[in-house]
Amino acid sequence: MNKLTIIIPSRKQEKQISFIQRATESARKQTIADQFAITFLIGVDKGCGLEPAISDLLGVQCIESDGTSQAKALNAAIRQVHEGFVAFLEDDDQWMPDYLNFAMQAIALCDFVSSTQAEFDETGEFIRVNDFPTPSGWFMPASTLKIVGEFNESYRFHLDNEWLGRLSEAKLKRIHMIESTAPVKKRYVQEVRPWLMNVLSFSNLARHVSPYPLVRRLVHSNSGMAQIAANSEYSDISEEECESLVNRFGVMPW
Repeated sequence: MNKLTIIIPSRKQEKQISFIQRATESARKQTIADQFAITFLIGVDKGCGLEPAISDLLGVQCIESDGTSQAKALNAAIRQVHEGFVAFLEDDDQWMPDYLNFAMQAIALCDFVSSTQAEFDETGEFIRVNDFPTPSGWFMPASTLKIVGEFNESYRFHLDNEWLGRLSEAKLKRIHMIESTAPVKKRYVQEVRPWLMNVLSFSNLARHVSPYPLVRRLVHSNSGMAQIAANSEYSDISEEECESLVNRFGVMPW
């Protein structure tokens, strides 16, 4: 049986428990879930661990970091991974039932898999398809994670871009899973899906059979991108990080 560690970063807030429950249930309900021994690692800030009774109820292990950033929470959980496959899932996101099925098919051909997402607002209304390879769609063998390493804790908002930059720098093969209705030829991608074109610069695109993305992503007022849009200080930090990434990698990694 395949071993799968799912790392879920989480912050204390009103809906934390319900978010974690929904995210973990989406993984347990995968069509091929019975092919995996799944471990859920919930990465949290220092001093913000879940009550043991809650962890037991949810069937998860809570890993406290030594600080108060998402990168630190993720890294604390990453240090517990030594074998098998690794996936990331934000606590407010979910996988569609066939996510693991297609991710396993794709990973047989590459070193790292990502996915488009269907974004919904807090009322459940569909917003758009997001083509950026957000961590909630990342799937890889533990060996890939070992090569690329932990998240850079000096980044507040664009730690995923920085990690993807090192992934490409390591020349590891990537596949980005897209809907069956999405374009795959460069000329058409360039015309209608500019963000997907950015991804195509770093990854191969692979259609799955669903007309919808395999990851459901919640967009809300507390998200990092919403904070950047609403706060000029955060916007400045974001711009500085983007400039640093371009200086480091020559381009903004996707």
